[in-house]
Amino acid sequence: MAVTWTSGYNIDEAYPFVEGKMKGEESPRRTPAGTLTYTRRHLCGKPANAEGYRDPGFIHTAFLKDLWPNREYSYQIGHELPDGTVVRGKPSTFRAPPFPGQDSLQRVVVFGDMGLGQRDGTNELAGFQPGAQVTTDRLIQDLPNYDAVFHIGDLSYANGFLAQWDQFTAQIEPIASRVPYMVASGNHERTYHDTGGFYTGNDSRGECGVPAETYFYVPAENRGKFWYAADHGMFRFCVGDTEHDWRPGSEQHAFLERCFASADRKHQPWLVFAAHRPLGYSSNDYYAAEGSFAEPMGRALQGLWQKHRVDLAVYGHVHNYERTCPVYENTCMDGGKDDKGSYSGTMGGTVHVVAGTGGAKLRDYSAGPWPQWSVARDKSFGYVKLTASDHSSLRVEFIHSADGAAHDAFNISRDYKDVLACTVDSCAPHSMAS
Repeated sequence: MAVTWTSGYNIDEAYPFVEGKMKGEESPRRTPAGTLTYTRRHLCGKPANAEGYRDPGFIHTAFLKDLWPNREYSYQIGHELPDGTVVRGKPSTFRAPPFPGQDSLQRVVVFGDMGLGQRDGTNELAGFQPGAQVTTDRLIQDLPNYDAVFHIGDLSYANGFLAQWDQFTAQIEPIASRVPYMVASGNHERTYHDTGGFYTGNDSRGECGVPAETYFYVPAENRGKFWYAADHGMFRFCVGDTEHDWRPGSEQHAFLERCFASADRKHQPWLVFAAHRPLGYSSNDYYAAEGSFAEPMGRALQGLWQKHRVDLAVYGHVHNYERTCPVYENTCMDGGKDDKGSYSGTMGGTVHVVAGTGGAKLRDYSAGPWPQWSVARDKSFGYVKLTASDHSSLRVEFIHSADGAAHDAFNISRDYKDVLACTVDSCAPHSMAS
């Protein structure tokens, strides 16, 4: 478990640490923290390295290891000054994650595109991020009912004005201090021209990924390449970085192949791909205007999803909710596009969900008939909730931020043999000989 916080103390001014103990233990254990920061010279352009710059202070991360699965822990950040004085933050608690493959009730929230909320009545941010506060409030209220969060890109929308990162981290602190808060890289974190990204443009306004990659720890080999694997009990999450090349032959494509292939599906049956830009299917209005239903070349990953029987792909970027049938190559693999609400046995394809509904201004869908693979739409603020009750049952819900109710849902029910079964393009050539 990684614990990250910011302070005004550099490492030569105070030693950062976390003290933690399992519920029932008497004495806490002290774990040292590492310290990072960034300066104007790390940033790639204006306003981030000019009028938008703010000294970030120092970012500390400690790793609490050898935790007992599903046990409750209390912890407290602190700094030991050279004279021996100790200053501490406020105490908090968390529940350790389940062991990979463990059979227990497991609930994970996924969404993208939140931004900053506000309570002071200024409405400064209401034009573009009108739903950020209501989503944050709902997530805080619902904390007892989920175990982890994946915020898949477009986190703060600081857009080069770095003080807004402090506001954003303060906004999510009641959530991120209690459950793992995992992130993906979005265009508003990373995209800046001539910095090695897949897209050109200035969506990050000079940040080029530096604040997000420094504030948020993820288990990536290189946090400048924000793709990684994350295990949570019966779930395996393969998180992509859509701001870097994902096509066959790329470094990221090779990683995703390894991530999908290394999931032990008899113990981790629920395989999820998560990334910011829709690489699969979305009938958003601007994709339709481009004559496409996804990012350019996005479906280059379809072969991997099919080969490794990926159950679910979840995206942000598009500010609405949409769900497909189990789909492969534009075709519903469950016999038709009718929304059955439940799927059993061999899936035959991947269900794609767009959930860029965390708070940024909502977008329209394309005009005209629905694509044949689109089975549910909802132009509302909210988040996707995945609930695995055992190795054979998964429920996926779209929860409205406004009322906390599920306004779309479906279930998957199957056994391990169904995961192994061949469907279109999912199995290597094999002999029928006995």
